[in-house]
Amino acid sequence: MVELREISIIDENMKECISLEVASEQIGFVAHNAASLGHAYSWNARYNASGVCAVPYAIYADDIMVGFIMYGFLKQEIDEAYDEDCYYLWRFMVDEKHQGKGYGKQALAQLIGIIKQYPQGKVDHCYVSYKPANTAVKKLYESFGFSETGKEDDGELIARLKL
Repeated sequence: MVELREISIIDENMKECISLEVASEQIGFVAHNAASLGHAYSWNARYNASGVCAVPYAIYADDIMVGFIMYGFLKQEIDEAYDEDCYYLWRFMVDEKHQGKGYGKQALAQLIGIIKQYPQGKVDHCYVSYKPANTAVKKLYESFGFSETGKEDDGELIARLKL
């Protein structure tokens, strides 16, 4: 069974999270977990007073850390790539040793469930962006109802899910 546990840069298991790696052919598709945790820390320090935040989770399967997933809550005035306040699936990876076991799909389902509780406020959509060459993740997102908007952010395709 998959479980999401919030993680921060002061958690004891941060080093374990940083040691997770995607397969070599996936390296260009997602930032390293160390960078992601750093982004979460700096983002929260900079914007938290305005209600904007990043929320990182370690993905566990039977008490073994197998991946990392993080969402953000964005205000349109902070990130002009989006036309509205929204949730944003910011980072998502499963360690190469644990891929193909359904953990990613379970983790994404749980995260969408968390977002649909509107922990930072009610909005209409959750967005995600991904490299056009990452067809596997595109297929996964589409299976959850994400559809491409026709827009790009820094060379990545933007897709959104109606909440």
